[in-house]
Amino acid sequence: MSKDQSSGLNSFSKMFKVNRSSVIVVSALILILFVAFTVRMLPMRWEIGSGQVHLNEYDPYYQYSITSYMVENGLFSPYTDNWINNQQWYPNGLHMATSLPALPMTAAASYQIYSFFGGTIDLMEFCALLTVALGTLSCLIVYFIGKDFGGRAVGLFAALALALAPSFLQRSSLGFFDTEIPGMIGLLFFVLFFLRSLDPKRSLRTSLIYSIGAALALAYFICGWGAAYYVLGLTSLFVFAVVLLKRYDRRLLISYSATMGIGLLIAIQFPIIGLSYLTSAPVLLVAGVFIVLLLAEFMQHDVLAKNKITIVLAVLIATVSSFATLSYFGYIGNIAGKFIATISPVARASSPLIASVAEHRVTAWANLYTELGICALFFILGIYFILNKPTNRNIFLLIFGATGLYFGASMVRLLVIFAPAFALLMGLGLIGVLKPFMLLLKGTPDTFTKAKRKMSLVNKKYSILGVVLIFVILLTQFAFTPQTGGVPRAYSNAYMPTTVSAAGLPVVPNEQMTQWLDMLTYTSNNLHSTDVVVAWWDYGYWLSVMGDVTTLADNATIDEGQIENLAYIYMSSEDEALRMITEKYGQKNVQYILVYISLYLFEYEDSPTGFYSYPYGLADEGKWAQMARISGGARDRLISEGYMTVDNAWSNESGFGSSDEDSGQWMWNQDGMDSVIYKLMSSTEFAFAENSNGVISATSNEVTLKYLKIEYISGLNASYNPYNDLVPVVGLFKIDWAAYNAAHPTH
Repeated sequence: MSKDQSSGLNSFSKMFKVNRSSVIVVSALILILFVAFTVRMLPMRWEIGSGQVHLNEYDPYYQYSITSYMVENGLFSPYTDNWINNQQWYPNGLHMATSLPALPMTAAASYQIYSFFGGTIDLMEFCALLTVALGTLSCLIVYFIGKDFGGRAVGLFAALALALAPSFLQRSSLGFFDTEIPGMIGLLFFVLFFLRSLDPKRSLRTSLIYSIGAALALAYFICGWGAAYYVLGLTSLFVFAVVLLKRYDRRLLISYSATMGIGLLIAIQFPIIGLSYLTSAPVLLVAGVFIVLLLAEFMQHDVLAKNKITIVLAVLIATVSSFATLSYFGYIGNIAGKFIATISPVARASSPLIASVAEHRVTAWANLYTELGICALFFILGIYFILNKPTNRNIFLLIFGATGLYFGASMVRLLVIFAPAFALLMGLGLIGVLKPFMLLLKGTPDTFTKAKRKMSLVNKKYSILGVVLIFVILLTQFAFTPQTGGVPRAYSNAYMPTTVSAAGLPVVPNEQMTQWLDMLTYTSNNLHSTDVVVAWWDYGYWLSVMGDVTTLADNATIDEGQIENLAYIYMSSEDEALRMITEKYGQKNVQYILVYISLYLFEYEDSPTGFYSYPYGLADEGKWAQMARISGGARDRLISEGYMTVDNAWSNESGFGSSDEDSGQWMWNQDGMDSVIYKLMSSTEFAFAENSNGVISATSNEVTLKYLKIEYISGLNASYNPYNDLVPVVGLFKIDWAAYNAAHPTH
């Protein structure tokens, strides 16, 4: 072989030389992404038998309806067609141009590409699976962020932590097709690109490219989730802190200006965002920080100290005066109530409607412990390590972690924002602890003396012990979790059916619970799309999207007054409820009213074959107290409108009974037993008991319905011990308007 040939072969082999550490890292990352994907697919176990993959919870069906419209009419059609969905919020309908576009546009565009290449699954199944794919993508993005912070090892541990974080796992598993998904994608891309744009080692051209990428991510976040106010505030606070710490440089001004300017310019093109977004308090904070940056840039020049003070004071006075003037004339938009409630959880108590939503509750210690686990130790250590090295990047992460923890503790839903900050800080803390152990395990230099070798040997033994201990900690965090009986946290949080496949109950049944699916099939096949079904607002999306009927309210909560009216209808007597329906909504289309209960079945003491049924508290029998509080919160308005009187008005559930001190059971008074909700629940329970051929006895009092008749009850044929003695039942009642009008001829 000639010398040239040998040289050529060596060059060829070098081209394909594989770095062993890179192979290990890539393999580990692929494994983490595989775990992230598969654990999010676990709810599929309950969907296979039905032949249809459903979405999870309630709000995703709203997002699905917009996506479906975009697929049929074009991506911008909800905003150009002036589309009003008349099957929601009867009689006015819901103006769909007020919908955030990021998620439905992403899904509609992806589905059209998928269909172009011959895909055959239906849109709902595609949306359910897209959530899993985007959740897995988020874990990949956080790997690159972690890599920038502390190397590939930090990135891998951060990706693993995010992949199995309970809050994020719950909101990115199969079917959770909601705003948190584009929010997380936008947040992570923004953090990745914005921090890279500030890297002084990069050229100005590269920084500008990353700034544009951060701007696009910011626009996507704003158009995808209302919590985008958080990233605006986070970035403003970070930049302000950097200036206060005297770490300002011109690159910060350029990156911040380009990112915020381009991002906001793109976002306000959509009607729901609009120009008014620029005058909201968080965005004005962005403008205020921009002025601070201009001042900081000005201070970099040679100016007399006396002139600097004069100019700073003048700018501050002008800025404060401008904001005060804008506020006085009403140009500064108010922050929505739920955002105020997030900043100050105490404010939540003043709004029964906000407080009634489970995901708006203050995070309990149990939720934090479940979220953090024993790796909270590494999270704290991560904070310690970055405090010892206060770079701009680390300052951002410190503020991200602190604010994320605050808002996550304020509202349980926002733990999902804290999840990536926790993953990054945990990864940094873990690698920071492991690093000295790993250095000691790399071997002893031959130049050591005998004594030093003995000491090194001891250090090696302790290092091995330390590494094993950390491995055990990680094992109990991600694999065999003690607080869940040995079941991995990820498994216990992900192995849940979609809400509709569990009939709305937070349980893990042996098979799909079809009570709600059967009811929605019935309404779709037997009722008209214009028929209005009165139902508590939780179920509005299910009924309008899957049930193909019209509803009064849903989870959009755009009209608090209508939800108060709905609560009043359920808590008042039949006569008063139908009077409100007649006067506010008319009798023509409002034909049905629905109730949903969960019954706990337990055996007779003296009969091994018989059962009692008892309302368990997971459905409307647990939600009626919120109905009482929400309608009671509108007491003054309802009195002025003539629906309540001073004598029969109520403020909360205490107007309908009291809790028995000995048994803890609720004891209804006469007003309670006359209420529509009590009559519907009791009638549905009695119908279930009667269908059992005498085996089951109802524990509620038997009632007589005056103007409501049973139309269809789903769940009557459920076996008596199907789901750990818990049976959901959905009752649909038809309003007998003829009987009501005969009793009230003036109406």
